[in-house]
Amino acid sequence: MSEIGIGIIGGGYMGKAHAVAMASVGAVFDTALRPRLEMVSSGSAESAERYRAAYGFNRAAGDWQELVADPKVEAIIIASPQATHRAIAEAAFALKKPVLCEKPMGASLEDSRAMVAAAEKSGAANMVGFNYIRTPASQFAQQLIAEGAIGEITWFRGEHTEDFLADPETPANWRTTGDANGTMGDLAPHMINAALALVGPIRSLIAEVETVHSTRPGGTVSNDDQGQMMCRFENGAGGGAMGQMHFSRIATGRKMGYAYEITGTKGAIRFDQEDQNALWLYTTDEPEATRGFRKILTGPAHPDYLPFCQGPGHGTGYQDQIIIEAKDFLHAIETGKPVWPTFRDGLAVNEIVAAAMASSKSRSWQTLDA
Repeated sequence: MSEIGIGIIGGGYMGKAHAVAMASVGAVFDTALRPRLEMVSSGSAESAERYRAAYGFNRAAGDWQELVADPKVEAIIIASPQATHRAIAEAAFALKKPVLCEKPMGASLEDSRAMVAAAEKSGAANMVGFNYIRTPASQFAQQLIAEGAIGEITWFRGEHTEDFLADPETPANWRTTGDANGTMGDLAPHMINAALALVGPIRSLIAEVETVHSTRPGGTVSNDDQGQMMCRFENGAGGGAMGQMHFSRIATGRKMGYAYEITGTKGAIRFDQEDQNALWLYTTDEPEATRGFRKILTGPAHPDYLPFCQGPGHGTGYQDQIIIEAKDFLHAIETGKPVWPTFRDGLAVNEIVAAAMASSKSRSWQTLDA
């Protein structure tokens, strides 16, 4: 085992999650690399010091440049606002330091492409923070599909729906300005990433995106509340499976509506993150009289579950997804081999988001490059 100094830029919601994950991952997964919480930076020296004391870092920095340049910081996690991602990543890769960046990767498609170029030029490990697809249940869904358990895929339906802005009287805030903070920038990437992981590349799409509540107490809204998309995948029966996705931050009653249904020629799969320790499976290899969806509770037989708990059905939670992500990042650093999703995989998601936005404006189908 050897130590590796971790620097985290941003100490808020995701910064805390990554700090807890890096503090825990060595014990949970017995990793060869053992993280040391070396430095945290934030918008000011005062806030960085608060995060240092709260999360157990050795040191704090008032700006990210100091953190990136520090020789004891050997790997970097970007958990700061999207507009800062590109500059931080480029500076880190110039020093050949591994980077884990929260989604969306940059504030624009131009940022994303520049970040990929910097990552691939450096040769350093790089990953994007798509944590929901790492639940044991969703990893098992990927495994079942790859093994052909539900045959050729004919249909995919996915959603990422929440209700944190469902009330039109909720005041305008940082989430209601800037495309990267809108539903298509904030929520849609998670489900698009899931679709790519479970079914494969998307080759064409048509989308509609809208702002339902254009004004809120305290200001106007400059980004989108919800969107919907029809698409055609490269993989699947009939020349490519059909798909439909819905994204919303005004979906009243939905708290973590990261859900998907996948239909195949021999069966089907259903999943909902609000019940993240269960996967529903239907197969056609049973007699008609007993055929139906069955609920599979995750347990030690499923990917990345056993290190957390030996009891089936006891379950894993949100923070555990970030710990699994930390394990994968450390593995990429240790082995020098890419671990999905890399920056290039993150770019693929952002290209689909950009195509959906263009489709909504032109009200036409968009084709994505092979």
